[in-house]
Amino acid sequence: MNNQLELSEIQNVLAKAEPLYTEREVSDALDDMAGIISQRLQNKHPLCLSVMIGGLIPTGQLLPRLNFPVEIDYIHATRYRGTTSGSDLQWIKYPSTSLQDRTVLVIDDILDEGLTLQAIIKYCQEAGAEEVLSAVLVEKQLEQRPGLQQADFTALTVPNRYVFGYGMDYQRQLRYVPGIYAVHGL
Repeated sequence: MNNQLELSEIQNVLAKAEPLYTEREVSDALDDMAGIISQRLQNKHPLCLSVMIGGLIPTGQLLPRLNFPVEIDYIHATRYRGTTSGSDLQWIKYPSTSLQDRTVLVIDDILDEGLTLQAIIKYCQEAGAEEVLSAVLVEKQLEQRPGLQQADFTALTVPNRYVFGYGMDYQRQLRYVPGIYAVHGL
């Protein structure tokens, strides 16, 4: 299977996609989530770990909304590798910063099956973090989730559809879209 979509295919997926949240709605939800995170972590000086690649945009949008000192690093673990279904977890990059005795806030784009986020949280705990919390832009509404059941902080929920935008991709494309969309037919 070729993981590289042609420009016309990308444009077609975007044109047929169902809008779920506008850029304004996402921004408002991030404001709300930042307020809750600030109340919980403002005196902790947390290490914020962005989960690459999907967590890049949510992290970049969330951190300027936090009005307290944070340290930033990233972690890269993936199950999708440009496909629409997950497989075995692949670890690409561990954080450079020590997690020992730290409060860690893991920031990701979506809580889907929860397996990647669950593995990242376990890694952080095993690396000596005092406390590990998770923040996701969206949580997919699933009847059963095999991994992490719920994030500590969630901005929005989406139906059990394949979604893209604001960091979430469709076959490595459309992460940059300023809104959240469901792929037509998926």
